[in-house]
Amino acid sequence: MKALAALLAPFALAGCGLQPLYAGGGDGSVSRALSDVSVPAIDGQAGWLVRNALIDRLGSHGDSSARYRLDVRLDDRLDGLGLLGDDTISRERRTLRARYQLVDTQAGAILLDASAGSDAGIDVVSSEYAVIAAEQTALENLAKVVADQIVTKISLELRSAGSAAGR
Repeated sequence: MKALAALLAPFALAGCGLQPLYAGGGDGSVSRALSDVSVPAIDGQAGWLVRNALIDRLGSHGDSSARYRLDVRLDDRLDGLGLLGDDTISRERRTLRARYQLVDTQAGAILLDASAGSDAGIDVVSSEYAVIAAEQTALENLAKVVADQIVTKISLELRSAGSAAGR
């Protein structure tokens, strides 16, 4: 009975409709579409970090003649949380939020209008240098997380747009 179930399992999974997002690897339709996304400059240090992370993940070359354009606006906040008895802050939270639109430059249509974001906690210690380094590291990590979220949503959108065009 177990052997029969093991033999039938691949057929059951094939019928469930699950497909790999990046089917075909670098030559797949989603991968090719992602490399055709340009990312204009984003203001500020957080913008520079997010843009570079996006370009790395998209595999794009910043070509102005790309089919898609990704417009991103960022909100980078650093808030003090924990107060000690002497009114000093003991904990901070860095929050990075992105509002973005994927624009089809050929059709002039907005394909995706969404947001992404993440936050990180930072301990405030007596060394000002250590706090600045922790804030910077948190921003670098948040930029990567936000870029991953954006690329995942774009990939899903481009896959569904490609499958709808193929029908």
